[in-house]
Amino acid sequence: MSVQFKKAVRENVRLLIGMAGGTGSGKTWSAMRLASGISGGKPFAVIDTENGRAQHYADNFAFDHANLHAPFRPDAYWDAIKTADEAGYPVIIVDSMSHVWSGDGGVLDWQEEELDRMAGNDWKKRETCKMAAWIKPKIAHKQMVQKLLQVRAHLILCFRAEQKIEMIREDGKTKIVAKQSLTGLDGWIPVCEKNLPFELTASFLLTADAPGMPKPIKLQEQHRKLFPLDKPINEESGRLVAEWASGGTPTTTSAPKQTPPVRQPHTTPPNAVTTGQGGAVGGGGSKAESHPDDAEPASDELLEELGAAFMDRTWSDDKQSELMMKLSDAATKHGKPAITRWDQC
Repeated sequence: MSVQFKKAVRENVRLLIGMAGGTGSGKTWSAMRLASGISGGKPFAVIDTENGRAQHYADNFAFDHANLHAPFRPDAYWDAIKTADEAGYPVIIVDSMSHVWSGDGGVLDWQEEELDRMAGNDWKKRETCKMAAWIKPKIAHKQMVQKLLQVRAHLILCFRAEQKIEMIREDGKTKIVAKQSLTGLDGWIPVCEKNLPFELTASFLLTADAPGMPKPIKLQEQHRKLFPLDKPINEESGRLVAEWASGGTPTTTSAPKQTPPVRQPHTTPPNAVTTGQGGAVGGGGSKAESHPDDAEPASDELLEELGAAFMDRTWSDDKQSELMMKLSDAATKHGKPAITRWDQC
């Protein structure tokens, strides 16, 4: 078979973007802001392994939702993603992609099941079979990743991150320090197969001390101007990276709008179907809500929310992160420094 070459042209690039973070880091909110920008305001799909938590943002973004339940096998993930892709959604968010690795019935559980099947309670035999027990789960995971690279929609994968420590010897003494990793920062490491973040177009670590602020795991030179590290990930980054992916030359606007998108009425793609996992990829319209484009950064409503945050520290980390990012966006929109900590408010 002859091989033919032609001039390389950047066009119709499929984006795979990863966001990893612990509780309160703003990964779900940031993923939805990015998806809104990439989709140009069209409804996107969310595959939710977190017992419906993505629906907390149903009033802020236009998206269709499907639950994915255990066992979290790679094939189950692929079936849900394939269903959303065939339904014609421009962007698909998977929240969380960590369950396919460490969730109930995920790769780690599957390896243990294989070990039980091969060796039972014979502990000597278990040591012998430990490596062989990885074969089926790892092959299935690798096949899933290869299929993700063929999806027509843009993919945003959310990962949990956990803080890890390790013991080292220094000057003859044992010290406990934050675990060092190519995919981590200050001991925060994404919960996933170790090479997966590098398979993606770009991947970021988010932390609770600065919700939504990207800390690159993988960010190539041509993408650096699309994701400024001094601002939260937002719709503008989504618009720019979508323009780049389509073959255009991304240009920043003079005054990018960074407030959450208004949830507009939309029609579910005509070929949307259910996933069989307790939810539908598609289904249900949404009501329009008004939101003033020219609102001042410190509106009465925002001040009331801020006051409530200080008075009631029982708010969830996600709620406080959402509020902090709203305040940060309002500040940067009016030329003020981004807010990343409560003591800056």
